[in-house]
Amino acid sequence: GINAEYGDFSSPPNHAMLHGKTDQEKLADLSKKVYKAQAIWFLNAFWNDFAQPEAENLWNWVHIWSNLDQEKKAEGNELDELMAHRFLEQIHSTMGVKEMRDMLREAGVEKFKLIPLVHFLVAKYKADWHKLVNAIQGDNVELEKAQKMLQQVQALFEEAGKRAKEASARESESRAAEEELQKAVNELKSQEDAFNKKTAELTKKTEEGGVVQKNKAKAELAAHLAEDPLPLRKAKITTEAAHKKSEKAMAEAVAAREAADKSVDDAKKQVEDTEAYLKEVSSKTGSAKGALWWVDRELQEARKYMPLKKGGVAK
Repeated sequence: GINAEYGDFSSPPNHAMLHGKTDQEKLADLSKKVYKAQAIWFLNAFWNDFAQPEAENLWNWVHIWSNLDQEKKAEGNELDELMAHRFLEQIHSTMGVKEMRDMLREAGVEKFKLIPLVHFLVAKYKADWHKLVNAIQGDNVELEKAQKMLQQVQALFEEAGKRAKEASARESESRAAEEELQKAVNELKSQEDAFNKKTAELTKKTEEGGVVQKNKAKAELAAHLAEDPLPLRKAKITTEAAHKKSEKAMAEAVAAREAADKSVDDAKKQVEDTEAYLKEVSSKTGSAKGALWWVDRELQEARKYMPLKKGGVAK
């Protein structure tokens, strides 16, 4: 999912500096950003120092904090002490909330009533928070392009998901129409069998007994063959209608599945284009490495919605 700021990417805070005259004010500004934006800022700031191998941890922690945030979820920025304690328990941290508070106070961070994710990160990595709040965040234009490409990927996967659902529904209708046709064919066969059985019985009678009996039987047979019994007539009409319905349903199912496959192919191509672009810009010095890593990580997440045979990954 995509959230505000470093999320919906309409106003990425990457090139922007944090607001505030003092580092303390800048930290307060950073702490107001959503969990994801706090994590990305932190990754960008310390990527070459120690953060690169820790990126996956930050990815997981952002999701845990978002889940623990009862009210705002991914749009949140801070947890109360109880939830922060739960988080530390979940990740089996040896550091408690009090120790985290003490460490931050010793580093000169003013006490906050609630705990932003970035406070935990500073304490966990004993990171220089002055460096953090003054960190340059990389090339805005390149990042924006990467983020827009990611949004297209997500939109295409959404579309592919809808198409796949539509295809499944059409296929299910096609199976039902096929069953209906089978039923109609069975009913028609049973009516034809009954008609043929009566024909055979009457034919036999025309060959037995005296002239009067034979003539009576011949008259009955002629009348029988001349009539179009209602059950048989109805079975023929039903079968014809079921046949048409089944053909139409099958054609619709095939078309829907083709459209779904095309949607997946479009999404796959966009994934490949985005990956190639990320590779290109990541190799440049001074790019927002953490933010680009995050876009790539969301891209890998999106791959889970692709069929495995088309390059998807297991969920």
